[in-house]
Amino acid sequence: MSQLSAAARGLLLAGFCAALALPAAAQSTKTPKYSNEFLSLGVGARALGMGKVQVSLATDATAGYWNPAGLVNQTHKYDGVLMHSELFSGIVKNDYAAFSMPLDEKSAVGVSLLRLGVDNIADTRALVNEYGYVDYSKIEYFSVADYALLLSYARKLGPEGLSVGGSGKFIYRNIGKFAHGYGFGVDAGVQYNHKGWNLGLMARDITTTFNAWSINADEYLKGVNSTQANLGDAVPTNSTEITLPRFILGVGRRVQLPKEFSALAAVDLEATTDGQRGTPISTKGVSVNPGAGLELGYKNLVFLRGGAGNYQQISSVVDQTKHWKGQYSLGAGVAISGLRIDLALSRLAVEKLGSTSQTNSLIVSLGYGFK
Repeated sequence: MSQLSAAARGLLLAGFCAALALPAAAQSTKTPKYSNEFLSLGVGARALGMGKVQVSLATDATAGYWNPAGLVNQTHKYDGVLMHSELFSGIVKNDYAAFSMPLDEKSAVGVSLLRLGVDNIADTRALVNEYGYVDYSKIEYFSVADYALLLSYARKLGPEGLSVGGSGKFIYRNIGKFAHGYGFGVDAGVQYNHKGWNLGLMARDITTTFNAWSINADEYLKGVNSTQANLGDAVPTNSTEITLPRFILGVGRRVQLPKEFSALAAVDLEATTDGQRGTPISTKGVSVNPGAGLELGYKNLVFLRGGAGNYQQISSVVDQTKHWKGQYSLGAGVAISGLRIDLALSRLAVEKLGSTSQTNSLIVSLGYGFK
């Protein structure tokens, strides 16, 4: 680390100063945890196979999501990525597409589109008619989906290897005909690369992200019979949801190994500001969660990956004892003539009545870079 220039030390100092400012920001606003959490799932099978440690590493079209400053470091003039994954035995569909290109020698732009949704949900509120009979023709179906459009810009700065970038986020969230919400926010990032070292700092929702929810009360009450009405469930009202900033500081290092092998290792520290979470470092103002990833490559052609992160302290539903659970991932990839095919398998531990089950998610992504 002694070889890092003043620019690198400045980046680390910026991350430290941001961390000092977090508690005041977190305590000044009362907001719900996990707001817009669909934007924290990650994109790209390469990244997800490495435990989502990409803030210092992303240099393709996925950089618009992970760290827009990396867009100016992509190796191809044009780059595109498509991803599809299914969670919880295919119930939840997660789709992503991105494209990026340079504007000139010092700047680049990118566009990303994300969707997370559950389709064909049965609305059975009117299944039993006023005479007490079941009428299957009354079943209606709806979808719950979250969308995000990211427009990104990046630019190289004076010191060699230093770049900055930002993304404007436009969010649309829909719960069938019952409710919908619109939101807007801004992300900003910095990357610095020097002699095999990669440093990155990402500030998500740096301006805070606002979601304005509109409730269709008439549709909400449609099909509710007198028995259900007597339960006293209140109709939701229009509201505004705020997403507080989170900061990710990342460090990566690439090493060339004998016989045309290479190794890339990285660590990220993610700090959330929406209150105390069950993370390894947890305070009332800030919670910090570490993540680590490793990629082994051969001739820049074949890659094997692994990662760990998302550590949470979980209380058993049986005896309330607390124990740590993490999310672990494996991945593989092939890169041929600009075409990248990546697979990732992510395993999430879920507590069910005292026993731990494993929920697997298979992620597939395609990337293509061309001149």
